[in-house]
Amino acid sequence: MNKILTLLFLVGLLTSCTDGPKLLSITSPSGTNSIDFHLSEDGAPYYFVNHNDQIVIDSSSMSFDFKDQKSLSGNLSIINSSTNAINETWEMPWGEQKEVVNNYNELKIELEEIQAPNRRFNIYFRAYDDGIGLRYEFLPQQGIDSIIIMDENTEFQLTEDYTTFWIPGDWDIYEHLYNTTKVSEIDAISKRDNADLAATYIPENAVNTPVTMRGADGLHLSFHEANLTDYAGMTLKVDNESLLLTSELVGSDRNGYKVKRELPFKTPWRSIQIADNASDLIESKLIVNLNEPNKLGDINWFEPKKYVGIWWEMHVGKSTWDYAGSQDMNTFTNDLKPTGKHGATTENTKRYIDFAAKNNIKGVLVEGWNTGWEHWIGFEDREGVFDFVTPYPDYDLKELNRYAKEKGVEIIMHHETSAAPRTYEQQLDTAYQLMNQLGIHSVKTGYVGKIIPKGEYHHGQWMVNHYRKVLETAAKYNVAINAHEPIKATGIRRTYPNAIAREGLRGQEFNAWSADGGNPPEHLPIVAFTRMLAGPIDFTPGVFDIDIPSKENNHVNTTLAQQLALYVVIYSPVQMACDLPENYEGQPALQFIRDVGVDWEETNVLNGEVGDYVTIARKERETGNWFVGGITDENAREITIDFDFLDDGGVYKATIYKDAEDAHYKNNPTTISIEEINISKGSPLTVQLAEGGGFAISLMKKK
Repeated sequence: MNKILTLLFLVGLLTSCTDGPKLLSITSPSGTNSIDFHLSEDGAPYYFVNHNDQIVIDSSSMSFDFKDQKSLSGNLSIINSSTNAINETWEMPWGEQKEVVNNYNELKIELEEIQAPNRRFNIYFRAYDDGIGLRYEFLPQQGIDSIIIMDENTEFQLTEDYTTFWIPGDWDIYEHLYNTTKVSEIDAISKRDNADLAATYIPENAVNTPVTMRGADGLHLSFHEANLTDYAGMTLKVDNESLLLTSELVGSDRNGYKVKRELPFKTPWRSIQIADNASDLIESKLIVNLNEPNKLGDINWFEPKKYVGIWWEMHVGKSTWDYAGSQDMNTFTNDLKPTGKHGATTENTKRYIDFAAKNNIKGVLVEGWNTGWEHWIGFEDREGVFDFVTPYPDYDLKELNRYAKEKGVEIIMHHETSAAPRTYEQQLDTAYQLMNQLGIHSVKTGYVGKIIPKGEYHHGQWMVNHYRKVLETAAKYNVAINAHEPIKATGIRRTYPNAIAREGLRGQEFNAWSADGGNPPEHLPIVAFTRMLAGPIDFTPGVFDIDIPSKENNHVNTTLAQQLALYVVIYSPVQMACDLPENYEGQPALQFIRDVGVDWEETNVLNGEVGDYVTIARKERETGNWFVGGITDENAREITIDFDFLDDGGVYKATIYKDAEDAHYKNNPTTISIEEINISKGSPLTVQLAEGGGFAISLMKKK
């Protein structure tokens, strides 16, 4: 249905409503966005979304298919509707900004089937000035205590063949490179069988969310979901011809369905961020606002921090995770004879602790400290492999914990589950009790490989519930979770602020060993407007040895200045300086990592276009210092900053780290220019960014 016909159809509805209202609407507080809802002649629910009086989601239906029940798709009547308006401000315990305004108008529609079994359910619409959300509520049914959902069919009818930045709807992993095509050209099936991925399953032509689109007139849409609780993750099935997106839930081959829930319950929110320019997408707080308030209360036991760790040295081949020293991790040994290549030794960890203490870095992550690494990836019998409390013989956990605290540093625990979550759940309380006793408050979890039991996927309901169980259990012991190979972020950090970060994208490690030569320069300028909209990213920036001489044909496709900029551009409350300590020694650029904040009072996106470039300024909590980061793709650029965001009358000592004149991400990545000047509000500054380059600025307020 084209726009003109849609408008005529709506006018017809409005003028023919003699037996009660059939068209219901809700508009955002400033009138920017609106949602219209109606039932078709056969009682099927449809909705539209308008932005500044332009239809951006045309007539789109909503239905469900169940096991042992007929589909819920028609023969409905509206039995009641109500509206609600909320305008509140809540405080992030940590985050991109301290205060978040949550201002929306809500429409609740109560529906009932006209014929038996006369099932009732509700639909909620929320209209924000930065987007919309919708969700379903399933109510009690006589004689039925639960339902099994075979398919959720929420449609999003696009009105334009948008330029789209997408990764395939993989049920197991998000670690794909982003593609830039028209909606009509999306081909997820062609992304199957990626040799670099430990687990991957792409059943149909669908995309994962967040998926961001840009229209011909500059309008931006980003589709995602919020408050993913006890439900399957959502991909979006793509009809290339009609430009129709339809929710496609991740299934369970083991159970043969998508979702099983006890009645009553509410689904996750389906969200669309709507912005007239790309920068507004990053500043939007729609996803966290669609989640419930903080359930944990004060979490002052967690402090945002920078960290180093025994991690990158395994990726570049210097050491191994396993005690026996089998780099491929596919050699099982019973005698555990050391080869001298094990990374997580007491001596090596103390070296990292000393480096952290000397450089204003408060955390040290240690991977490969616990038994089990000789027999994990590549094996089918991975149940019971890892022990999450027993160190290898060359790793003295208690001594290292004492030593770190003495130096003002905290150990960050590491739990690799090898995608065997039942083994992990058996040890959760014991593992977190140990951390609590030692005063260790953060853990990086991992789920590399195909999920055991067979037939479950990383993004299905069973694993969604596992990730939540880990989060809730950790909270009981004052432990924060940085999850790798995770379920995607959906804003749950508002409700459980111990969900501090997660991977969920193609990260820095691909630069060390991927067959295609690492992440291209456009990767991060896309990530900032796609994956980062979901929540904090543990991308692990800070590679200084960009050529990676120990790895043939591998190279980080950025300049050194861009690696610094990532501490501001890619948000996380835990930011790693991922390179080896020896690669930082004698490097003046390390000063930016020493200085840069990780917890922010305010964030301003100064400019940006998806896949091209982005510049972000963030004000540090407590100190009032500002930090600015800008990155570009494979094209050199000139960026001008006017510093209008600075305090009136303040003078700041600005240290500018930028690409040298001859810098280039391929052939001269490490040349950098560092200069100091005074900056005040309104002071113009123009910076040249090399190909694959960037810049970082620290602005220390003078007293």
